[in-house]
Amino acid sequence: MIAQRTGTTALRRVAANPNAVFTSTFAKAAMSQMQTRQATTQKISATEARSILDAQRLNRPVSPHLEIYDKQQTFFGGSIWQRFTGSGLSGGLYVFGAAYLAAPLLGWHLESASLVSAFGALPFAVKSGVKFLVAWPFAFHAFNGVRHLALDLGMFMKRQQIVKGGWYIWGASLVSGLYLAFFL
Repeated sequence: MIAQRTGTTALRRVAANPNAVFTSTFAKAAMSQMQTRQATTQKISATEARSILDAQRLNRPVSPHLEIYDKQQTFFGGSIWQRFTGSGLSGGLYVFGAAYLAAPLLGWHLESASLVSAFGALPFAVKSGVKFLVAWPFAFHAFNGVRHLALDLGMFMKRQQIVKGGWYIWGASLVSGLYLAFFL
Protein backbone atom coordinates (compact mmCIF):
# COMPACT_ATOMS: atom_id res chain seq x y z
CA MET A 1 0.00 0.00 0.00
CA ILE A 2 2.78 2.44 0.91
CA ALA A 3 4.73 1.48 -2.20
CA GLN A 4 1.68 2.12 -4.36
CA ARG A 5 1.16 5.54 -2.78
CA THR A 6 4.82 6.40 -3.23
CA GLY A 7 4.66 5.39 -6.88
CA THR A 8 1.46 7.33 -7.42
CA THR A 9 2.95 10.44 -5.80
CA ALA A 10 6.05 10.16 -7.96
CA LEU A 11 4.01 9.75 -11.12
CA ARG A 12 1.86 12.76 -10.29
CA ARG A 13 4.95 14.90 -9.72
CA VAL A 14 6.41 13.75 -13.01
CA ALA A 15 3.12 14.42 -14.80
CA ALA A 16 2.95 17.92 -13.31
CA ASN A 17 6.60 18.80 -14.04
CA PRO A 18 8.28 16.47 -16.52
CA ASN A 19 12.06 16.46 -16.52
CA ALA A 20 14.67 15.27 -19.04
CA VAL A 21 14.12 11.58 -18.24
CA PHE A 22 10.36 11.43 -18.62
CA THR A 23 8.09 13.16 -21.02
CA SER A 24 4.62 14.30 -20.06
CA THR A 25 3.05 11.78 -22.43
CA PHE A 26 4.94 8.94 -20.72
CA ALA A 27 3.73 10.05 -17.29
CA LYS A 28 0.13 10.46 -18.48
CA ALA A 29 0.24 6.98 -20.05
CA ALA A 30 1.57 5.52 -16.78
CA MET A 31 -1.20 7.24 -14.83
CA SER A 32 -3.83 5.80 -17.14
CA GLN A 33 -2.61 2.26 -16.39
CA MET A 34 -3.14 2.63 -12.63
CA GLN A 35 -5.90 0.82 -10.84
CA THR A 36 -9.13 2.67 -10.36
CA ARG A 37 -11.86 2.14 -7.85
CA GLN A 38 -14.96 0.67 -9.44
CA ALA A 39 -17.29 1.56 -6.58
CA THR A 40 -18.69 5.01 -6.22
CA THR A 41 -19.83 6.67 -3.05
CA GLN A 42 -22.94 8.66 -2.53
CA LYS A 43 -24.29 10.95 0.14
CA ILE A 44 -26.94 9.40 2.38
CA SER A 45 -28.78 10.70 5.39
CA ALA A 46 -28.04 9.67 8.95
CA THR A 47 -31.22 7.62 9.20
CA GLU A 48 -30.39 5.75 5.98
CA ALA A 49 -26.89 5.06 7.26
CA ARG A 50 -28.33 3.80 10.54
CA SER A 51 -30.75 1.46 8.77
CA ILE A 52 -27.93 0.04 6.60
CA LEU A 53 -25.80 -0.51 9.71
CA ASP A 54 -28.69 -2.22 11.53
CA ALA A 55 -29.26 -4.52 8.55
CA GLN A 56 -25.57 -5.44 8.49
CA ARG A 57 -25.58 -6.18 12.22
CA LEU A 58 -28.33 -8.76 11.75
CA ASN A 59 -26.00 -10.78 9.52
CA ARG A 60 -23.01 -10.70 11.91
CA PRO A 61 -22.24 -13.81 13.94
CA VAL A 62 -22.95 -13.71 17.66
CA SER A 63 -19.92 -14.07 19.90
CA PRO A 64 -19.76 -17.33 21.85
CA HIS A 65 -20.61 -17.30 25.52
CA LEU A 66 -19.60 -19.66 28.31
CA GLU A 67 -22.98 -21.37 28.05
CA ILE A 68 -22.11 -22.90 24.66
CA TYR A 69 -19.07 -24.73 25.98
CA ASP A 70 -19.30 -28.34 27.06
CA LYS A 71 -18.94 -28.53 30.84
CA GLN A 72 -17.06 -31.83 30.47
CA GLN A 73 -14.17 -30.19 28.64
CA THR A 74 -10.92 -31.24 30.14
CA PHE A 75 -9.07 -27.93 30.07
CA PHE A 76 -11.95 -25.79 31.36
CA GLY A 77 -11.56 -26.47 35.09
CA GLY A 78 -7.81 -26.11 35.34
CA SER A 79 -7.75 -22.97 33.26
CA ILE A 80 -10.38 -21.09 35.23
CA TRP A 81 -8.91 -22.17 38.57
CA GLN A 82 -5.52 -20.94 37.40
CA ARG A 83 -7.11 -17.53 36.95
CA PHE A 84 -8.99 -17.69 40.26
CA THR A 85 -5.93 -18.64 42.29
CA GLY A 86 -3.71 -16.09 40.56
CA SER A 87 -6.26 -13.34 41.08
CA GLY A 88 -6.79 -14.32 44.71
CA LEU A 89 -3.09 -14.43 45.50
CA SER A 90 -2.25 -11.18 43.76
CA GLY A 91 -5.37 -9.46 45.11
CA GLY A 92 -4.53 -10.59 48.65
CA LEU A 93 -0.99 -9.30 48.25
CA TYR A 94 -2.23 -5.90 47.08
CA VAL A 95 -4.80 -5.65 49.89
CA PHE A 96 -2.23 -6.59 52.53
CA GLY A 97 0.33 -4.20 51.04
CA ALA A 98 -2.13 -1.32 51.08
CA ALA A 99 -3.22 -2.17 54.64
CA TYR A 100 0.43 -2.37 55.75
CA LEU A 101 1.10 1.07 54.30
CA ALA A 102 -2.06 2.57 55.82
CA ALA A 103 -1.63 0.85 59.22
CA PRO A 104 0.43 3.61 60.90
CA LEU A 105 -2.11 6.23 59.84
CA LEU A 106 -5.08 4.20 61.09
CA GLY A 107 -3.50 2.92 64.30
CA TRP A 108 -3.43 -0.72 63.21
CA HIS A 109 -0.64 -3.04 64.29
CA LEU A 110 0.41 -5.00 61.21
CA GLU A 111 4.11 -5.27 62.01
CA SER A 112 5.64 -8.75 62.07
CA ALA A 113 5.76 -9.13 65.85
CA SER A 114 2.05 -8.30 66.22
CA LEU A 115 1.02 -10.66 63.41
CA VAL A 116 3.11 -13.53 64.78
CA SER A 117 1.77 -13.15 68.32
CA ALA A 118 -1.85 -12.87 67.09
CA PHE A 119 -1.49 -15.89 64.82
CA GLY A 120 0.26 -17.89 67.55
CA ALA A 121 -2.64 -17.32 69.92
CA LEU A 122 -5.10 -19.05 67.56
CA PRO A 123 -6.10 -22.71 68.10
CA PHE A 124 -4.24 -25.33 66.05
CA ALA A 125 -7.24 -26.12 63.83
CA VAL A 126 -7.79 -22.46 62.94
CA LYS A 127 -4.08 -21.91 62.27
CA SER A 128 -3.98 -24.96 60.03
CA GLY A 129 -7.12 -23.88 58.18
CA VAL A 130 -5.75 -20.39 57.55
CA LYS A 131 -2.43 -21.83 56.41
CA PHE A 132 -4.24 -24.23 54.07
CA LEU A 133 -6.31 -21.38 52.61
CA VAL A 134 -3.06 -19.64 51.69
CA ALA A 135 -0.97 -22.71 50.80
CA TRP A 136 -3.42 -24.53 48.52
CA PRO A 137 -3.94 -21.69 46.00
CA PHE A 138 -0.19 -21.13 45.92
CA ALA A 139 0.54 -24.82 45.30
CA PHE A 140 -2.23 -25.15 42.69
CA HIS A 141 -1.12 -22.02 40.86
CA ALA A 142 2.49 -23.21 40.82
CA PHE A 143 1.75 -26.76 39.61
CA ASN A 144 -0.91 -25.72 37.12
CA GLY A 145 1.34 -22.94 35.82
CA VAL A 146 3.94 -25.54 34.88
CA ARG A 147 1.19 -27.60 33.25
CA HIS A 148 0.03 -24.57 31.26
CA LEU A 149 3.58 -23.99 30.03
CA ALA A 150 3.80 -27.62 28.93
CA LEU A 151 0.46 -27.33 27.11
CA ASP A 152 1.62 -24.10 25.45
CA LEU A 153 4.64 -25.99 24.14
CA GLY A 154 2.31 -28.60 22.63
CA MET A 155 3.15 -31.35 25.10
CA PHE A 156 0.56 -33.75 26.59
CA MET A 157 -2.18 -32.68 24.17
CA LYS A 158 -4.02 -36.00 23.91
CA ARG A 159 -7.35 -36.07 25.71
CA GLN A 160 -6.38 -38.84 28.09
CA GLN A 161 -3.12 -37.07 28.99
CA ILE A 162 -5.01 -33.83 29.66
CA VAL A 163 -7.49 -35.61 31.94
CA LYS A 164 -4.78 -37.44 33.88
CA GLY A 165 -2.68 -34.28 34.13
CA GLY A 166 -5.64 -32.39 35.57
CA TRP A 167 -6.20 -35.03 38.24
CA TYR A 168 -2.48 -35.07 39.05
CA ILE A 169 -2.47 -31.29 39.46
CA TRP A 170 -5.47 -31.35 41.80
CA GLY A 171 -4.00 -34.20 43.84
CA ALA A 172 -0.52 -32.72 44.06
CA SER A 173 -1.84 -29.30 45.02
CA LEU A 174 -4.11 -30.72 47.76
CA VAL A 175 -1.33 -32.88 49.20
CA SER A 176 1.13 -29.97 49.04
CA GLY A 177 -1.39 -27.59 50.61
CA LEU A 178 -2.06 -30.02 53.47
CA TYR A 179 1.66 -30.61 53.99
CA LEU A 180 2.38 -26.88 54.07
CA ALA A 181 -0.56 -26.26 56.42
CA PHE A 182 0.13 -29.01 58.97
CA PHE A 183 3.87 -29.61 58.87
CA LEU A 184 5.37 -26.20 58.16
